Order: sequence, then structure tokens, then C-alpha cells
Amino acid sequence: MSAGHYLCRLDELPDGDSRGFDPLRQGRDAVLVVRQGARVHAYLDACPHHGGTPMAWRKDAYLNGDRDRIVCSAHGAQFDIATGLCTLGPCLGQSLQPVAVTITQDQDIYIVPNGI
Repeated sequence: MSAGHYLCRLDELPDGDSRGFDPLRQGRDAVLVVRQGARVHAYLDACPHHGGTPMAWRKDAYLNGDRDRIVCSAHGAQFDIATGLCTLGPCLGQSLQPVAVTITQDQDIYIVPNGI
């Protein structure tokens, strides 16, 4: 069984930070990942309200100033990091599409097979 798409090592993503990835090599970040301690949360880099518009306002900048919400740069909607649920903005009640990831014993982060 394939390990899936490699993203990075856990220690390459600082705690409380976010990063975009292009696992399918499409020329743009398609997945965003946020680290909270030993957990990582991954979603498609596409706003549910704005027709799949990429979320970051600049490379790897997905979080608000307090670093406790994911923010869409197109219209400022805010999403809960752990659930992807929109908590503020025009897509209230909608959610980011989760991407299934795993962290290996070697601390490598992979998208699970068929996780995207």
C-alpha cells in the first residue's frame, strides 16, 4: 500500500503555524495544513463560499492575527482550525473540505491514499 503524498516533516511546520502544499504538482498550493501541537489539520486550499478561491493572502499565510482561525483572503471568512467550520463571514455554517493526513513514527506528514 502506498504511503500517499509526502508533505513535510512535523518539525518543519512550527507549532501554531500554517503552510500550503502542492501535492499533485499542479503549480499552486491545493492543500493547507495547520499544526496545533502534535496534531495537524489539513484542508483543500479552497474557500467554500468563493468558488474554490485559494485561501492565503500570501504564501503560507492562512491564519488570522491571533493564529486561532483560518482566514479566507478573498472576503475575510474565518474557519475553526480543528473542524474547518466557518464561524464568521458570508459562508457561515459551511466548512472547508478536510484532507486526510497521517503522521508516521518518523514524524513525516503524508496525505493518506485517496485522502485528496
